[in-house]
Amino acid sequence: MGDLGRVPVGIVGASGYGGVQLVRLLMDHPYLELVYLGGESSAGQSFSDLYPHLGHQIQQPIEPIDLEQIADRCQIVFLSLPNGLACKMAPTLLEKGCKVLDLSADYRFSELGIYTSWYGVERTDQAVAETAVYGLPELYRDRIIGAQLIGCPGCYPTASLLALSPLLKQGLIVPETAIIDAKSGTSGGGRQAKTNMLLAEADSSLGAYNVARHRHTPEIEQVCSDLAGHEVLVQFTPHLIPMPRGILATVYATLRDPGLVREDLLTIYSAFYRSSPWVRVLPSGIYPQTKWATGTNLCYIGLEVDPRTARVIVMSAIDNLMKGQAGQAIQCVNLMMGWEETLGLPKLAFYP
Repeated sequence: MGDLGRVPVGIVGASGYGGVQLVRLLMDHPYLELVYLGGESSAGQSFSDLYPHLGHQIQQPIEPIDLEQIADRCQIVFLSLPNGLACKMAPTLLEKGCKVLDLSADYRFSELGIYTSWYGVERTDQAVAETAVYGLPELYRDRIIGAQLIGCPGCYPTASLLALSPLLKQGLIVPETAIIDAKSGTSGGGRQAKTNMLLAEADSSLGAYNVARHRHTPEIEQVCSDLAGHEVLVQFTPHLIPMPRGILATVYATLRDPGLVREDLLTIYSAFYRSSPWVRVLPSGIYPQTKWATGTNLCYIGLEVDPRTARVIVMSAIDNLMKGQAGQAIQCVNLMMGWEETLGLPKLAFYP
């Protein structure tokens, strides 16, 4: 245990947007103590050199990645790394008794063949991958509680699956008709310089990307198939929108019972998420906005039914760096440690 009995934790890949969100949350968590910040290209620098606005709180350096040292110092380790790196580190950390939360795609898939076909990385850690739990608490809370390894969901899948799950679990829609139209702020692309993320490129523009081939598609389909009880394919189209953070996913699907109305679905969704403190099902006629979730771990869900087309429209808004990444990882830690899942997480948005 760390100072004052707090649990010592480390972040590998601390210099990115996911890493800095974790740092912010860990500074305010009453039971967790940040004892290690690790990175490769940034090793040797002070964390405050990368993020000067945190210099009054964080004086720690970015250290080289040494798995033996990390395991000796940390009880919980967050791997906030590009895809294909966590799978090389997690087995060693787990073997040494650490709890591991992977924020990349490496441990999100139950079948590594699917991961390899979409991410192009050959794997040798099948046995370890089979122990991983998909870190979406609203669906897999019981499994997360007893887990040692969590594959934290992607930001798009989080927003999309929270919108779709009640419909699939209750068999309310024709699964193959599900269409997900989602829009994300630019922080979803990470902190590394990219031409399409430049202000002159992204500002005053809105466009789709990776149409019919985005890597989050099989992740969404895996969980949808689990909920429906058979293989499900979905149409997923992501868009880049010129704002720093936030995701709005709008989901369309054909209802099996065209007689269902909005109030029926509001009742079903409210019951489905009655034990989920981070999901807010909005009243009739209120539709979510990304700004409402900014800086929080909340997901806002709005519902509508179009009787002309017999389709349901579900809108889901999250902060992609919080409920879509770092906040959800902390939520999982709280469950893994037997704490309240709201512990140390912001409940009120930055507004306006």
